[in-house]
Amino acid sequence: MRELLLGIDAGQTVTKALLFDPAGREVARGRATVPLSSPRPHRVERDMDEVWHAARQAIRECLAAAGEGAARSVAAVGLAGHGDGVYPVDERLRPVRTAILALDTRAEPLLDQWRDTPLWTRALDLSGQVPFPGSPAALLPWLARHDPDTLRRSRWLLFCKDWLRLRLTGTPATDPTDASASFTDVRTRAYSAELLELYGVGELAGKLPPVLASDALAGAVTAEAAAATGLTAGTPVVTGAHDVDAAALGVGRLDPGELCVVAGTFSVNQVLSDRVVLDPRWQVRGSVRPEHWMIMSTSPSSVANLEWFLQVMGVTAEAGETVHDVIAREVAAHLGGPSEMVFHPFLYGSPHGRPTSGTFLGMRGWHTRGHVLRALLEGVVLNHRWHVDALCSTLPVSGPVRLTGGAARSELWSQMFADALARPVEVTDVAESAARGAALLAATAVGLLDGPGDPRARVTVGRRHEPEEGRVAVLEEAYQVYLEALEALGPTWSRLATD
Repeated sequence: MRELLLGIDAGQTVTKALLFDPAGREVARGRATVPLSSPRPHRVERDMDEVWHAARQAIRECLAAAGEGAARSVAAVGLAGHGDGVYPVDERLRPVRTAILALDTRAEPLLDQWRDTPLWTRALDLSGQVPFPGSPAALLPWLARHDPDTLRRSRWLLFCKDWLRLRLTGTPATDPTDASASFTDVRTRAYSAELLELYGVGELAGKLPPVLASDALAGAVTAEAAAATGLTAGTPVVTGAHDVDAAALGVGRLDPGELCVVAGTFSVNQVLSDRVVLDPRWQVRGSVRPEHWMIMSTSPSSVANLEWFLQVMGVTAEAGETVHDVIAREVAAHLGGPSEMVFHPFLYGSPHGRPTSGTFLGMRGWHTRGHVLRALLEGVVLNHRWHVDALCSTLPVSGPVRLTGGAARSELWSQMFADALARPVEVTDVAESAARGAALLAATAVGLLDGPGDPRARVTVGRRHEPEEGRVAVLEEAYQVYLEALEALGPTWSRLATD
């Protein structure tokens, strides 16, 4: 009997495939990495065939871990993937060029031209957001100016998960959560000719993929894809969702006013809403439920900073421990007393526009790697604090924060979130929230669940971090220094800009 669901989560660097039972309990998993390319400053790309290869590898590894015959037990496949960017394919459904990722900032000069013009305010009013460099609203106009041949040769302009579903099923489509990245009317949720014309790309309307519900059956695994992945030909494939929407679903954030923080490559801070609330500090996008909107305040300024540090500086783990054990031990040894350094986590961008960049302040000769790591972890948390404060300044936010993403795996880092936000932080027993959310959408599509809120798929809170009074005061002072330095460094960052 087919009772397993395959959830695929394709992030900016890692693709994960997990099998779940209908209640969302993990059965098996596989993973593969996809290398990023930066051929020139500000450009972040990756080979689309390598993205598909990584998905195939992760699926095969997952099925092998589940045991013989697992593929025949898969009732449906759900997908989640990083949002924004662009994955262009031609008439033969082959890549036109390398994919451009949401971390890419080549289109910043366009945004500089658009700010403080009627385009900026009209984009917010019509689409629910202003563009950021890695959004299709910025990248497609950039391509129209600098690489028009890519757009001429493209038949479909896809998002990450939609490229993988195309390879699985041969059918192009997207869902409301990804479609709302740039060109849909925030109120009608349909593509807007006015928005496309506003950005000067009206001729691309026919290249945007059809929009299906997140839990709709969008195709079936082809014989070719079955041979490549080990799945059974004919297995239903569901449309899926943007990974941050899937992650909120995966950790049980289903109701308006509940705050979900995803600390992954991006700093994602989101609240479901039953009405449209506009503000340039956040994006109002479609949700997996048609009666809700997902309000997200985001920046490419979270765990990617730690990944950079580990890659450049290196941290060696002893036998029987992980790199994150080493980090926790070194930071904990220097966690007493006030913050002696401040870090702005803007290696890949910020919510404050150009020309901000990653910055350490306050370094002294007696500081150790532990001091630096503490500043880095705190800087990431304080950037999340800026986003959460923005949301809470207008929206009715209630209850504890539900934290997911890479930072949630660290108890020390999770406690920092509670202290900086002065709110209880919950971490669930869900290890891969976006893949689980994608699997729950698949279970809904084939009738194994009554919907995302089915009580059979309830999550359990594994840890709860209460704010610690002394640490709340320390991080409040650190946040004020963080903001003062942010304001003061503007002219310096401008002089250091390299473009």
